[in-house]
Amino acid sequence: MTEQTDWVPEACTLPTAEQPLRRAEFDALFARAVRRGDRVSATHLRFTLAGEAGLEATVRDLAARENECCTFFSFTIGSTGPGEVQLDVEVPAAHVDVLDALAAWARR
Repeated sequence: MTEQTDWVPEACTLPTAEQPLRRAEFDALFARAVRRGDRVSATHLRFTLAGEAGLEATVRDLAARENECCTFFSFTIGSTGPGEVQLDVEVPAAHVDVLDALAAWARR
């Protein structure tokens, strides 16, 4: 993500001081692992990630920590083959703008 956080909804409880660190974690993951992103529906994104051993554990850990502060996210994670992980991200309709921002961020 960029340093801009104006799209972060009030429902997110991650302390402002920690948001750049979380963005950096997602930036690193997306930069090294995202191979494809598909918009399944207005409220559903699906990412295909590929990479090193332990990628699925990394994705699960990051998604779990993100869900602790942004409970409106629903993450589904699974292995789709050796070294490949599928990450589904869903939000309620009220948070489609957050999903839009996430999709744009992953495309960078």
